[in-house]
Amino acid sequence: MNELTILAIAFVVLTLIGVPLFAAVGLTTALALFLIDIPYTLLAQTGYNSLTPFPLLTIPLFVLAGRLMETGGMATRMIGIATKLVGAYRGSMGLVTVFACMLFGALSGSGPATTAAIGSATVPAMKKEGYDVPFAAAITASAGALGSLIPPSNLMIIYGLVSETSIPRLFLAGIIPGFIVTTLLMMTTYLIARRRGYGGGGDPFTWGPFLKAAWEGKWSIGAPVLILGGIYGGIFTPTEAAGVAVFYALFVGLFIYRELTLRKVLEALRFTALLTGILILLTPTLAFGQLTAFYDVPAAVQAGITSITTSPFLVLILIGIFYIFIGTFMESLAQIVLFTAVFLPLVVSLGIDPVLFGIFTVITCEIGFLTPPLGANLTIASRISKISLERISVAVLPFIGAYIVGLIILILFPELTLFLPNWVYGPASVR
Repeated sequence: MNELTILAIAFVVLTLIGVPLFAAVGLTTALALFLIDIPYTLLAQTGYNSLTPFPLLTIPLFVLAGRLMETGGMATRMIGIATKLVGAYRGSMGLVTVFACMLFGALSGSGPATTAAIGSATVPAMKKEGYDVPFAAAITASAGALGSLIPPSNLMIIYGLVSETSIPRLFLAGIIPGFIVTTLLMMTTYLIARRRGYGGGGDPFTWGPFLKAAWEGKWSIGAPVLILGGIYGGIFTPTEAAGVAVFYALFVGLFIYRELTLRKVLEALRFTALLTGILILLTPTLAFGQLTAFYDVPAAVQAGITSITTSPFLVLILIGIFYIFIGTFMESLAQIVLFTAVFLPLVVSLGIDPVLFGIFTVITCEIGFLTPPLGANLTIASRISKISLERISVAVLPFIGAYIVGLIILILFPELTLFLPNWVYGPASVR
Protein backbone atom coordinates (compact mmCIF):
# COMPACT_ATOMS: atom_id res chain seq x y z
CA MET A 1 0.00 0.00 0.00
CA ASN A 2 1.55 3.32 -1.07
CA GLU A 3 1.69 6.45 1.05
CA LEU A 4 -1.08 8.32 -0.80
CA THR A 5 -3.49 5.44 -0.23
CA ILE A 6 -2.65 5.40 3.48
CA LEU A 7 -3.29 9.14 3.74
CA ALA A 8 -6.58 8.89 1.81
CA ILE A 9 -7.81 6.08 4.06
CA ALA A 10 -6.77 7.98 7.20
CA PHE A 11 -8.61 11.13 6.12
CA VAL A 12 -11.78 9.27 5.11
CA VAL A 13 -11.86 7.23 8.33
CA LEU A 14 -11.33 10.30 10.52
CA THR A 15 -14.10 12.15 8.69
CA LEU A 16 -16.55 9.25 8.87
CA ILE A 17 -16.11 8.77 12.62
CA GLY A 18 -17.03 12.41 13.20
CA VAL A 19 -13.66 14.05 13.84
CA PRO A 20 -13.98 17.82 13.15
CA LEU A 21 -12.71 18.66 9.69
CA PHE A 22 -9.81 20.88 10.80
CA ALA A 23 -8.63 18.12 13.17
CA ALA A 24 -9.03 15.41 10.51
CA VAL A 25 -6.96 17.42 8.04
CA GLY A 26 -4.40 18.28 10.73
CA LEU A 27 -3.95 14.65 11.82
CA THR A 28 -3.68 13.52 8.19
CA THR A 29 -1.09 16.22 7.57
CA ALA A 30 0.90 15.10 10.63
CA LEU A 31 0.81 11.53 9.32
CA ALA A 32 1.99 12.73 5.91
CA LEU A 33 4.92 14.57 7.53
CA PHE A 34 5.83 11.42 9.47
CA LEU A 35 5.74 9.21 6.37
CA ILE A 36 8.20 11.37 4.44
CA ASP A 37 10.25 12.33 7.50
CA ILE A 38 9.68 16.10 7.45
CA PRO A 39 9.84 17.98 10.80
CA TYR A 40 6.46 18.74 12.36
CA THR A 41 7.54 22.37 12.61
CA LEU A 42 6.30 22.73 9.01
CA LEU A 43 2.74 22.40 10.29
CA ALA A 44 3.29 25.06 12.95
CA GLN A 45 5.06 27.46 10.57
CA THR A 46 2.41 27.07 7.89
CA GLY A 47 -0.32 27.52 10.48
CA TYR A 48 1.17 30.80 11.63
CA ASN A 49 1.80 32.07 8.11
CA SER A 50 -1.70 31.09 6.97
CA LEU A 51 -3.32 33.59 9.33
CA THR A 52 -0.97 36.51 8.78
CA PRO A 53 -1.84 37.73 5.21
CA PHE A 54 -3.35 41.21 5.45
CA PRO A 55 -6.11 40.49 2.86
CA LEU A 56 -7.45 37.79 5.19
CA LEU A 57 -8.87 40.59 7.37
CA THR A 58 -11.32 41.23 4.55
CA ILE A 59 -13.43 38.21 5.46
CA PRO A 60 -14.40 39.03 9.07
CA LEU A 61 -14.82 42.70 8.15
CA PHE A 62 -17.26 41.95 5.32
CA VAL A 63 -19.15 39.47 7.52
CA LEU A 64 -19.42 42.12 10.24
CA ALA A 65 -20.49 44.78 7.74
CA GLY A 66 -23.15 42.47 6.30
CA ARG A 67 -24.53 41.64 9.73
CA LEU A 68 -24.64 45.31 10.74
CA MET A 69 -26.42 46.15 7.48
CA GLU A 70 -28.95 43.38 8.12
CA THR A 71 -29.78 44.39 11.69
CA GLY A 72 -29.48 48.09 10.87
CA GLY A 73 -32.33 48.08 8.36
CA MET A 74 -30.56 47.90 4.99
CA ALA A 75 -31.85 44.40 4.19
CA THR A 76 -35.44 45.57 4.78
CA ARG A 77 -35.00 48.49 2.37
CA MET A 78 -33.56 46.18 -0.29
CA ILE A 79 -36.55 43.88 0.02
CA GLY A 80 -38.75 46.97 -0.43
CA ILE A 81 -36.95 47.92 -3.65
CA ALA A 82 -37.19 44.36 -4.97
CA THR A 83 -40.91 44.22 -4.12
CA LYS A 84 -41.67 47.33 -6.16
CA LEU A 85 -39.81 45.85 -9.14
CA VAL A 86 -41.33 42.36 -9.33
CA GLY A 87 -44.25 42.41 -6.88
CA ALA A 88 -46.99 41.92 -9.50
CA TYR A 89 -45.55 38.86 -11.23
CA ARG A 90 -46.49 35.25 -10.60
CA GLY A 91 -44.41 34.01 -7.69
CA SER A 92 -43.77 37.63 -6.74
CA MET A 93 -42.44 37.09 -3.21
CA GLY A 94 -40.18 34.29 -4.45
CA LEU A 95 -38.82 36.62 -7.14
CA VAL A 96 -38.39 39.33 -4.51
CA THR A 97 -36.37 36.89 -2.39
CA VAL A 98 -34.00 36.04 -5.27
CA PHE A 99 -33.57 39.67 -6.31
CA ALA A 100 -33.06 40.88 -2.74
CA CYS A 101 -30.46 38.16 -2.14
CA MET A 102 -28.59 39.37 -5.21
CA LEU A 103 -28.63 42.93 -3.86
CA PHE A 104 -27.64 41.91 -0.35
CA GLY A 105 -24.90 39.64 -1.71
CA ALA A 106 -23.14 42.83 -2.77
CA LEU A 107 -22.95 43.72 0.92
CA SER A 108 -22.30 40.54 2.87
CA GLY A 109 -19.82 38.46 0.84
CA SER A 110 -21.27 35.30 2.40
CA GLY A 111 -23.90 32.83 1.20
CA PRO A 112 -25.10 31.70 4.63
CA ALA A 113 -25.21 35.30 5.89
CA THR A 114 -27.31 36.36 2.88
CA THR A 115 -29.70 33.45 3.45
CA ALA A 116 -30.17 34.43 7.08
CA ALA A 117 -30.57 38.15 6.36
CA ILE A 118 -33.15 37.94 3.58
CA GLY A 119 -34.82 34.66 4.50
CA SER A 120 -35.76 35.79 7.99
CA ALA A 121 -38.05 38.40 6.39
CA THR A 122 -39.22 36.72 3.16
CA VAL A 123 -39.91 33.14 4.31
CA PRO A 124 -42.68 34.25 6.75
CA ALA A 125 -44.05 36.51 4.00
CA MET A 126 -44.17 33.60 1.53
CA LYS A 127 -45.93 31.45 4.14
CA LYS A 128 -48.64 34.12 4.48
CA GLU A 129 -49.11 34.14 0.68
CA GLY A 130 -49.75 30.40 0.71
CA TYR A 131 -46.42 29.15 -0.59
CA ASP A 132 -45.52 25.55 0.13
CA VAL A 133 -43.03 25.92 3.01
CA PRO A 134 -40.29 23.65 1.58
CA PHE A 135 -40.49 25.58 -1.70
CA ALA A 136 -40.17 28.91 0.13
CA ALA A 137 -37.19 27.62 2.10
CA ALA A 138 -35.58 26.24 -1.07
CA ILE A 139 -35.88 29.63 -2.81
CA THR A 140 -34.21 31.30 0.16
CA ALA A 141 -31.39 28.78 0.43
CA SER A 142 -30.57 28.79 -3.29
CA ALA A 143 -30.81 32.57 -3.69
CA GLY A 144 -28.75 33.10 -0.54
CA ALA A 145 -25.88 31.26 -2.17
CA LEU A 146 -25.56 34.24 -4.53
CA GLY A 147 -23.79 35.98 -1.66
CA SER A 148 -20.69 33.97 -2.55
CA LEU A 149 -20.81 34.82 -6.27
CA ILE A 150 -21.85 38.48 -6.29
CA PRO A 151 -18.78 40.57 -5.34
CA PRO A 152 -17.44 41.08 -2.76
CA SER A 153 -17.16 37.38 -1.99
CA ASN A 154 -15.36 35.67 0.88
CA LEU A 155 -14.78 32.54 -1.19
CA MET A 156 -13.20 34.60 -3.97
CA ILE A 157 -10.87 36.16 -1.41
CA ILE A 158 -9.75 32.73 -0.19
CA TYR A 159 -9.28 31.48 -3.75
CA GLY A 160 -7.32 34.62 -4.64
CA LEU A 161 -4.98 34.14 -1.67
CA VAL A 162 -4.42 30.44 -2.34
CA SER A 163 -3.97 30.74 -6.11
CA GLU A 164 -2.22 34.15 -6.04
CA THR A 165 -4.89 35.52 -8.37
CA SER A 166 -5.91 39.19 -8.34
CA ILE A 167 -8.88 39.61 -6.00
CA PRO A 168 -10.24 42.72 -7.83
CA ARG A 169 -10.16 40.72 -11.11
CA LEU A 170 -12.10 37.92 -9.42
CA PHE A 171 -14.65 40.39 -8.06
CA LEU A 172 -15.22 41.83 -11.54
CA ALA A 173 -15.41 38.36 -13.06
CA GLY A 174 -18.26 37.44 -10.71
CA ILE A 175 -20.63 40.21 -11.84
CA ILE A 176 -21.92 38.78 -15.15
CA PRO A 177 -22.10 35.16 -13.87
CA GLY A 178 -23.95 36.54 -10.84
CA PHE A 179 -26.60 38.13 -13.07
CA ILE A 180 -26.87 34.97 -15.19
CA VAL A 181 -27.41 32.70 -12.19
CA THR A 182 -29.85 35.20 -10.66
CA THR A 183 -31.87 35.16 -13.89
CA LEU A 184 -31.91 31.35 -13.96
CA LEU A 185 -33.07 31.20 -10.33
CA MET A 186 -35.83 33.74 -11.02
CA MET A 187 -36.96 31.77 -14.08
CA THR A 188 -37.06 28.56 -12.01
CA THR A 189 -39.03 30.31 -9.26
CA TYR A 190 -41.48 31.81 -11.75
CA LEU A 191 -42.13 28.53 -13.61
CA ILE A 192 -42.77 26.53 -10.43
CA ALA A 193 -44.88 29.31 -8.89
CA ARG A 194 -46.93 29.66 -12.06
CA ARG A 195 -47.61 25.92 -12.17
CA ARG A 196 -48.67 25.90 -8.50
CA GLY A 197 -50.53 29.23 -8.59
CA TYR A 198 -48.43 31.11 -6.03
CA GLY A 199 -48.18 34.90 -5.69
CA GLY A 200 -48.99 37.52 -8.26
CA GLY A 201 -51.01 39.70 -5.92
CA GLY A 202 -48.68 42.66 -5.73
CA ASP A 203 -49.06 46.05 -7.35
CA PRO A 204 -48.06 46.35 -11.03
CA PHE A 205 -44.74 48.05 -11.66
CA THR A 206 -44.93 51.82 -11.90
CA TRP A 207 -42.12 54.29 -11.65
CA GLY A 208 -43.58 56.30 -8.78
CA PRO A 209 -43.59 53.63 -6.03
CA PHE A 210 -40.32 52.19 -7.30
CA LEU A 211 -38.55 55.54 -7.22
CA LYS A 212 -39.96 56.19 -3.75
CA ALA A 213 -38.64 52.81 -2.51
CA ALA A 214 -35.30 53.47 -4.20
CA TRP A 215 -35.06 56.87 -2.52
CA GLU A 216 -35.90 55.38 0.88
CA GLY A 217 -33.26 52.71 0.29
CA LYS A 218 -30.65 55.01 -1.23
CA TRP A 219 -28.26 54.40 1.66
CA SER A 220 -28.56 50.66 1.10
CA ILE A 221 -27.89 51.03 -2.63
CA GLY A 222 -24.99 53.33 -1.80
CA ALA A 223 -23.14 50.56 0.06
CA PRO A 224 -22.16 48.38 -2.95
CA VAL A 225 -21.53 51.53 -4.99
CA LEU A 226 -19.12 52.77 -2.33
CA ILE A 227 -17.44 49.38 -1.81
CA LEU A 228 -17.00 48.28 -5.42
CA GLY A 229 -16.60 51.80 -6.80
CA GLY A 230 -13.81 52.46 -4.31
CA ILE A 231 -11.99 49.25 -5.24
CA TYR A 232 -12.18 49.72 -9.01
CA GLY A 233 -11.62 53.45 -8.77
CA GLY A 234 -8.29 52.76 -7.09
CA ILE A 235 -9.32 54.59 -3.92
CA PHE A 236 -8.76 51.64 -1.60
CA THR A 237 -7.87 47.94 -1.60
CA PRO A 238 -10.47 45.19 -0.97
CA THR A 239 -9.32 44.97 2.66
CA GLU A 240 -9.65 48.72 3.15
CA ALA A 241 -13.03 48.57 1.39
CA ALA A 242 -14.20 46.03 3.98
CA GLY A 243 -13.18 48.40 6.77
CA VAL A 244 -15.01 51.27 5.06
CA ALA A 245 -18.08 49.02 4.75
CA VAL A 246 -18.11 48.41 8.51
CA PHE A 247 -17.98 52.13 9.31
CA TYR A 248 -20.59 52.86 6.63
CA ALA A 249 -22.92 50.23 8.12
CA LEU A 250 -22.43 51.66 11.61
CA PHE A 251 -23.05 55.23 10.42
CA VAL A 252 -26.22 54.39 8.48
CA GLY A 253 -27.59 52.04 11.13
CA LEU A 254 -26.92 54.40 14.05
CA PHE A 255 -27.55 57.86 12.58
CA ILE A 256 -29.64 57.48 9.39
CA TYR A 257 -32.03 54.56 9.96
CA ARG A 258 -31.46 54.58 13.74
CA GLU A 259 -32.23 50.86 14.00
CA LEU A 260 -28.86 49.78 15.40
CA THR A 261 -28.52 49.47 19.15
CA LEU A 262 -25.59 48.52 21.35
CA ARG A 263 -27.15 45.09 21.81
CA LYS A 264 -27.40 44.59 18.04
CA VAL A 265 -23.79 45.70 17.54
CA LEU A 266 -22.58 43.24 20.17
CA GLU A 267 -24.68 40.48 18.59
CA ALA A 268 -23.14 41.29 15.20
CA LEU A 269 -19.67 41.01 16.71
CA ARG A 270 -20.57 37.64 18.24
CA PHE A 271 -22.04 36.42 14.93
CA THR A 272 -18.87 37.48 13.11
CA ALA A 273 -16.63 35.70 15.59
CA LEU A 274 -18.60 32.47 15.30
CA LEU A 275 -18.88 32.54 11.50
CA THR A 276 -15.26 33.47 10.79
CA GLY A 277 -13.96 30.97 13.32
CA ILE A 278 -13.98 28.59 10.37
CA LEU A 279 -10.75 30.28 9.27
CA ILE A 280 -9.03 27.91 11.67
CA LEU A 281 -9.32 25.46 8.76
CA LEU A 282 -6.62 27.43 6.94
CA THR A 283 -3.91 26.20 9.30
CA PRO A 284 -4.00 22.46 8.53
CA THR A 285 -5.41 22.72 5.00
CA LEU A 286 -2.67 25.02 3.70
CA ALA A 287 -0.03 22.72 5.20
CA PHE A 288 -1.75 19.75 3.58
CA GLY A 289 -1.88 21.64 0.29
CA GLN A 290 1.87 22.23 0.43
CA LEU A 291 2.47 18.53 1.01
CA THR A 292 0.64 17.63 -2.19
CA ALA A 293 3.72 18.89 -4.04
CA PHE A 294 5.97 16.51 -2.09
CA TYR A 295 3.73 13.62 -3.07
CA ASP A 296 3.45 14.81 -6.70
CA VAL A 297 -0.34 14.85 -6.40
CA PRO A 298 -0.90 17.60 -9.02
CA ALA A 299 1.24 15.71 -11.53
CA ALA A 300 -0.58 12.45 -10.78
CA VAL A 301 -3.99 14.12 -11.16
CA GLN A 302 -2.91 15.81 -14.39
CA ALA A 303 -1.67 12.53 -15.83
CA GLY A 304 -4.81 10.68 -14.74
CA ILE A 305 -7.32 13.17 -16.15
CA THR A 306 -5.44 13.93 -19.39
CA SER A 307 -5.26 10.18 -20.04
CA ILE A 308 -9.07 10.31 -20.23
CA THR A 309 -9.49 13.62 -22.09
CA THR A 310 -7.62 16.81 -22.91
CA SER A 311 -10.76 18.80 -23.74
CA PRO A 312 -10.95 21.82 -21.41
CA PHE A 313 -14.75 21.53 -21.36
CA LEU A 314 -14.74 17.87 -20.33
CA VAL A 315 -11.95 18.42 -17.79
CA LEU A 316 -13.95 21.17 -16.10
CA ILE A 317 -17.06 18.95 -16.14
CA LEU A 318 -15.09 16.16 -14.41
CA ILE A 319 -13.68 18.57 -11.83
CA GLY A 320 -17.15 20.06 -11.32
CA ILE A 321 -18.65 16.63 -10.61
CA PHE A 322 -15.86 15.97 -8.09
CA TYR A 323 -16.31 19.37 -6.42
CA ILE A 324 -20.08 18.95 -6.13
CA PHE A 325 -19.63 15.51 -4.57
CA ILE A 326 -16.97 16.75 -2.14
CA GLY A 327 -19.16 19.74 -1.26
CA THR A 328 -21.78 17.44 0.25
CA PHE A 329 -19.55 16.82 3.28
CA MET A 330 -16.71 19.37 3.17
CA GLU A 331 -16.71 23.07 4.03
CA SER A 332 -16.27 25.33 0.99
CA LEU A 333 -13.25 27.06 2.50
CA ALA A 334 -11.43 23.75 3.01
CA GLN A 335 -12.49 22.59 -0.45
CA ILE A 336 -10.93 25.65 -2.08
CA VAL A 337 -7.70 25.50 -0.07
CA LEU A 338 -7.18 21.75 -0.49
CA PHE A 339 -8.04 21.25 -4.14
CA THR A 340 -7.02 24.50 -5.84
CA ALA A 341 -3.38 23.44 -5.50
CA VAL A 342 -4.27 20.10 -7.07
CA PHE A 343 -6.42 21.19 -10.02
CA LEU A 344 -5.17 24.69 -10.87
CA PRO A 345 -1.89 23.49 -12.51
CA LEU A 346 -3.95 21.09 -14.64
CA VAL A 347 -6.46 23.66 -15.91
CA VAL A 348 -3.75 26.26 -16.52
CA SER A 349 -1.82 23.71 -18.60
CA LEU A 350 -4.96 23.40 -20.76
CA GLY A 351 -5.11 27.17 -21.29
CA ILE A 352 -7.91 27.92 -18.83
CA ASP A 353 -7.63 31.32 -17.15
CA PRO A 354 -7.17 31.10 -13.34
CA VAL A 355 -9.85 33.80 -12.94
CA LEU A 356 -12.35 31.65 -14.87
CA PHE A 357 -11.42 28.64 -12.75
CA GLY A 358 -11.96 30.74 -9.63
CA ILE A 359 -15.53 31.62 -10.63
CA PHE A 360 -16.11 28.00 -11.63
CA THR A 361 -14.88 26.90 -8.19
CA VAL A 362 -17.12 29.37 -6.37
CA ILE A 363 -20.24 28.21 -8.25
CA THR A 364 -19.51 24.57 -7.41
CA CYS A 365 -19.11 25.64 -3.78
CA GLU A 366 -22.50 27.37 -3.98
CA ILE A 367 -24.02 24.07 -5.05
CA GLY A 368 -22.32 22.58 -1.99
CA PHE A 369 -24.29 25.05 0.15
CA LEU A 370 -27.43 23.33 -1.16
CA THR A 371 -26.52 19.65 -0.81
CA PRO A 372 -27.03 17.64 2.37
CA PRO A 373 -25.82 16.59 4.82
CA LEU A 374 -23.51 19.62 5.27
CA GLY A 375 -25.35 22.25 3.15
CA ALA A 376 -24.94 25.42 5.22
CA ASN A 377 -27.73 27.32 3.46
CA LEU A 378 -30.11 24.39 3.82
CA THR A 379 -29.45 24.29 7.55
CA ILE A 380 -30.14 28.02 7.94
CA ALA A 381 -33.27 27.86 5.78
CA SER A 382 -34.45 24.86 7.80
CA ARG A 383 -34.15 26.86 11.04
CA ILE A 384 -35.92 29.88 9.56
CA SER A 385 -38.81 27.87 8.10
CA LYS A 386 -38.94 25.32 10.96
CA ILE A 387 -39.12 22.28 8.69
CA SER A 388 -36.80 19.31 8.27
CA LEU A 389 -33.63 19.35 6.21
CA GLU A 390 -34.93 16.36 4.21
CA ARG A 391 -37.97 18.27 2.93
CA ILE A 392 -35.90 21.25 1.83
CA SER A 393 -33.34 18.96 0.18
CA VAL A 394 -36.00 17.65 -2.21
CA ALA A 395 -37.51 21.09 -2.91
CA VAL A 396 -34.12 22.61 -3.74
CA LEU A 397 -33.33 20.17 -6.58
CA PRO A 398 -34.72 22.40 -9.41
CA PHE A 399 -32.57 25.28 -8.15
CA ILE A 400 -29.47 23.09 -8.09
CA GLY A 401 -30.35 22.37 -11.72
CA ALA A 402 -30.38 26.12 -12.41
CA TYR A 403 -26.89 26.45 -10.92
CA ILE A 404 -25.63 23.57 -13.04
CA VAL A 405 -27.09 25.14 -16.20
CA GLY A 406 -25.36 28.42 -15.29
CA LEU A 407 -22.09 26.56 -14.72
CA ILE A 408 -22.28 24.90 -18.14
CA ILE A 409 -23.06 28.23 -19.83
CA LEU A 410 -19.97 29.81 -18.28
CA ILE A 411 -17.78 26.86 -19.28
CA LEU A 412 -19.04 27.04 -22.87
CA PHE A 413 -18.71 30.83 -23.06
CA PRO A 414 -15.71 31.82 -20.90
CA GLU A 415 -15.76 35.36 -22.31
CA LEU A 416 -18.88 36.02 -20.23
CA THR A 417 -16.73 35.65 -17.12
CA LEU A 418 -13.54 37.24 -18.42
CA PHE A 419 -14.98 40.20 -20.34
CA LEU A 420 -15.15 42.69 -17.46
CA PRO A 421 -11.75 41.96 -15.82
CA ASN A 422 -10.03 41.93 -19.21
CA TRP A 423 -11.76 45.16 -20.21
CA VAL A 424 -10.80 46.98 -17.02
CA TYR A 425 -7.33 45.53 -16.36
CA GLY A 426 -6.34 44.12 -19.75
CA PRO A 427 -5.95 40.43 -20.65
CA ALA A 428 -4.04 38.40 -18.08
CA SER A 429 -1.31 36.06 -19.26
CA VAL A 430 -2.05 32.42 -18.41
CA ARG A 431 0.68 31.09 -16.17
